[in-house]
Amino acid sequence: MFYRKLMALSLAAVATTSMAAGRDTISVVGSSTVYPFSTVVAERFGKATDFATPKIESTGTGGGMKLFCAGVGVDTPDMSNASRRIKASELEMCKANGVDEVVEVLVGYDGIVFSNAIGAPNISISLQEIFLALAKEIPNPDGSATLIENPYNNWNEVNPSLPDMKISVYGPPPTSGTRDAFAELALEGGCKTYSWIKALKKADKNRYKSICHSVREDGAYIETGENDNLIVQKLTTNPKAFGIFGFSFLDQNSDTLQGSKVSGAYPTFEDIADGAYPISRPLYFYVKKAHVGKVPGIMEFLEEFTSEDAIGDEGYTTDKGLIPLSYEKLEEMRKSVMSLQSVSL
Repeated sequence: MFYRKLMALSLAAVATTSMAAGRDTISVVGSSTVYPFSTVVAERFGKATDFATPKIESTGTGGGMKLFCAGVGVDTPDMSNASRRIKASELEMCKANGVDEVVEVLVGYDGIVFSNAIGAPNISISLQEIFLALAKEIPNPDGSATLIENPYNNWNEVNPSLPDMKISVYGPPPTSGTRDAFAELALEGGCKTYSWIKALKKADKNRYKSICHSVREDGAYIETGENDNLIVQKLTTNPKAFGIFGFSFLDQNSDTLQGSKVSGAYPTFEDIADGAYPISRPLYFYVKKAHVGKVPGIMEFLEEFTSEDAIGDEGYTTDKGLIPLSYEKLEEMRKSVMSLQSVSL
């Protein structure tokens, strides 16, 4: 017992010494979707202040949370970008590793686009059709409350109005926040149009989620890593394929890519902002409160990132495709962040 206590005290001393040794550059990990916005803020911050330009790494939301929640100290990130809200299990992981207080920053909104190359068929598709094309199992076409392995190879087998092309979709892996949000908003959105499956949400939540969130593994859905730019490149060389990624990547590549109409709405800035486009989600980043005052510039970086100039109605991140918060929401969020209020779920 004595040696265990001695070891614990030694480790705590090492962590304290490490933090005291300091680091002069803010470290940010996480979502590839938030990465372009975080990067442009970091670059402006580095040029406009005497602080070092923060280091931004694209690791995916899930991967970023693991790094962020690994502990406190200069060998761990100060912030983690996220294309979905932090999970209760991730907050528990943080607390188990000594990251007791986490500050949540809601930066704006984003749409998840279903996109292909300009010149290829520009489709109009429903959430149900997206589910039928990409789910691992689908409801039996005979109308019974049973499932069958996804039998569809071509889009026109899902709906004759869709093109006679092989179902081939490039998308993010399970560690991606974009994948999580797409599963929740698009796949589940189409899945619950079947009343008997919708009823499972109350009766058997795990079964419901398994049906609605499981993506087929027969080659129709192709995981393309955490780099959304790679999906963009794939679509320009394969006009018969579709891709799933954040609106900002469509916005920045509108000369070569087009967005599909989903449930009657195109992924436009206006339709995402007012909620007409159904596959839209909030974007966040999270801050380790214990690092504030230890790593130079964190409060100043937060002030810049939450400013009207950065993420307001005409902020410079909107040029990168970020859909801004309302003025009232921005002021409310900014007040919470600058007082370092800890998130609670």
